[in-house]
Amino acid sequence: MALSRRSSRHSRSRFTLVLLVLTSITVLTLDFRGSGAVDGARGAASTVFGPIRDVGAAVGRPFANAWNGVFGYGDLASENEALRDRIAELEGAEARNEDAARQLDEIAELNELDLTADVPSVVGRVTGGPITNFEHTIEVDRGTDDGVQVDMPVVTGAGLVGRVVQATPDRSVVQLVTDPGFAVGIRLAGSGDVGIAHGTGDDAPLVVDNGIDLSTEVAEGEAVTTSGAARSIFPPDIPVGRVASTDTSADQLSQELTVELLADLANLSYVRIVQWQPTEALPPPAVPGP
Repeated sequence: MALSRRSSRHSRSRFTLVLLVLTSITVLTLDFRGSGAVDGARGAASTVFGPIRDVGAAVGRPFANAWNGVFGYGDLASENEALRDRIAELEGAEARNEDAARQLDEIAELNELDLTADVPSVVGRVTGGPITNFEHTIEVDRGTDDGVQVDMPVVTGAGLVGRVVQATPDRSVVQLVTDPGFAVGIRLAGSGDVGIAHGTGDDAPLVVDNGIDLSTEVAEGEAVTTSGAARSIFPPDIPVGRVASTDTSADQLSQELTVELLADLANLSYVRIVQWQPTEALPPPAVPGP
């Protein structure tokens, strides 16, 4: 009896499957022929086969995505590489623009230093720094063809940088104020006292140990400029720095001052060479004995 029921169910299943297949063939045939009666049959077939089709699509979609991912990887990598190149290009352009703006600011600052007697000058680009740790010089791309001569002062918009010590037709070498062999006549803004300052090495202040009377009141932060005295190779009123400290000189005859420079010697891109004609150079500072 049970065997008879199972056989009956199997027969009905086969009949249903055959019916569905025949219905599908009929719908396809009618649709191909353009029959108007196909709309109703198509709707019925969609109702029956729609869930089966949706399940098949859902099952197959991950495999299709994986297939596209594998075979589209080359294109994706190329696009990513192109995007990275473009980002790098834009970052480089931004950096160049920032550097150009900084250089324009430096050049504009060079014109802010008001020198007396309308002294002519020429702007030069710094092309090199010291070759060794024992040198306190920079190279500039202006030379005798541009009117540059030895002993001409060199400045930035902030103040004194040094003086020309070598000049060829297209370049010059500038001795920085920090060089221990550098000397410059200075004047205190408060009292007007005149002294001589000299360099003491890299990242060190200038020292004024000659000319400032013991009775002169000197304030920290007081402005220091070039004196423009008869023996000076520098015109008057070039800013040099500000007084950082005061003490009594070793010989007890004058005050000893330290002066922090206004010009940033560590970040020089452009300088201004002042075409001033010196009369007589200052003697080099005396080197203290042992």
